[in-house]
Amino acid sequence: MTLTADQAGTAAAPLALSVQAQDLLFREARTANTFTDEPVTDGQLQAIYDLIKWAPTSLNTQPLRLTAVRSAAARETLVSHMSDGNKAKTLAAPLALVVTVHRDFHDHLPVLVPHLPGAKDMFADPARRDAVGSFNAAIQLGYLILGIRAAGLAAGPMAGFDAAAIERDLFPAGDQKVLAVVNVGHPGADAYRPRAPRLAFDQVVTTV
Repeated sequence: MTLTADQAGTAAAPLALSVQAQDLLFREARTANTFTDEPVTDGQLQAIYDLIKWAPTSLNTQPLRLTAVRSAAARETLVSHMSDGNKAKTLAAPLALVVTVHRDFHDHLPVLVPHLPGAKDMFADPARRDAVGSFNAAIQLGYLILGIRAAGLAAGPMAGFDAAAIERDLFPAGDQKVLAVVNVGHPGADAYRPRAPRLAFDQVVTTV
């Protein structure tokens, strides 16, 4: 593999990951719009979760929940609530994940935060719980995308859908808030659009 000047500079930087791992997770990884028909197994999904669950959240709240939409009926329901541009690829993807925020994530805090007995009571206010849950589940969504890439798969995260309708039809108990839908699989031949530019270091990082 021949490195570009930019890659060579990055390889020399103080990063613990190998260049190959950096490429797998970041430089060569892309958002996929089409996939092959190779399935994504339950074992692969569990391996992804068992990796990303170790990444940090505020107070170890872990509000993210994943629903693997595998049955034909559930997939049709989900697709019916996607925006027009997302319908076909969601129907064809080997696996569609509905990423949600558990509205009562605080119920698990006595186990998740054993060193702070009053942790659950800190989230008695539904508004605070929603804000903290949504923020931390969004962080976990980023971990999920990297975990999918670490498994050698591609992710197609989407925000174009009718969240209220998905919650009504797939989560009638009312305990889940839909955050995103992520298609998962091996990328198809036409999966990727041309690589978009990125902001430079000096445009993003300021020292004060």
